[in-house]
Amino acid sequence: MKYGRIVLAGGNGYLGTVLAKHFSRLAGEVIILSRKPKAAAGNIKTLLWDGQTLGNWATSLQGADLLVNLCGKNVNCRYTPKNKKEIISSRLIPTRLLGEVIKSLENPPKLWINITSATIYRHAEDRPQDELTGEIGDGFSIEVCKAWESSFFENETPKTRKVALRMGIVLGLKDGAFPRLLNLVKLGMGGKQGNGEQYVSWVHELDAAGSIEWLMNHNEIEGIINCTAPEPIKNHVFMHSIRKAYGISFGLPAPDWLLAIGAKIIGTETELILKSRWVKPNRLLNNDFEFKYAKIDEAVRGLRAEG
Repeated sequence: MKYGRIVLAGGNGYLGTVLAKHFSRLAGEVIILSRKPKAAAGNIKTLLWDGQTLGNWATSLQGADLLVNLCGKNVNCRYTPKNKKEIISSRLIPTRLLGEVIKSLENPPKLWINITSATIYRHAEDRPQDELTGEIGDGFSIEVCKAWESSFFENETPKTRKVALRMGIVLGLKDGAFPRLLNLVKLGMGGKQGNGEQYVSWVHELDAAGSIEWLMNHNEIEGIINCTAPEPIKNHVFMHSIRKAYGISFGLPAPDWLLAIGAKIIGTETELILKSRWVKPNRLLNNDFEFKYAKIDEAVRGLRAEG
């Protein structure tokens, strides 16, 4: 085993499951902090917490090699006043709670990673957005990201290195965006969405997990890190790549007006599809992180092979 204890706060969702599986092979134990009890599976154990109050779960942070905070209500919903409030509070309250606990510990986690979002950058079709020169955007989702990162960095944790990992769209077969897009493709509706010119910043789930392991072994790196594949692609290229991998030659496009109707029906926002996220992971690349899946065709073929 390379590591002792890994703690995943709010780790019972899709990405948390990916990370638990990845680190279960590398660590003595993986602790998931969750509102729902679950039986232990090998060295993966669940401790109850509500993300708001101190409890017995706090002892799991003592001496941990890594804490990953994955808390937050899914943004795949309508931005009603109620949902907006929950989206914000479900991120800020647990983050501040973890910060307070870490400050109180004699032997706090060596590394604390907050999984934030690459959507913090502006709609970009003119140039890529990196950690140094990227421009922060406007709108509700961006304000959430800004407040979230502020709550993460607001307290000094001299014994704990901190990284805000601005994650792109994570691609995997089990959950997330890819299975939904694949279903559209299989139904013949996998054409471009909107004008298809918006950029998609994505990352394969193995690279998402691999980048976190890599950060554990690079003590000199902290602060803001973009976690996206090095080659963002336009939406029409993305959809074509999925169709090609699955041998489907045609897909009906979905214009803006149709997406607006569909989003309202299924209870989401078109921003999640139409915003151009052209994000580059310059800090990972400049420090020689090696992506397993740097190109979209390789990633999609790999996912098909898994299925």
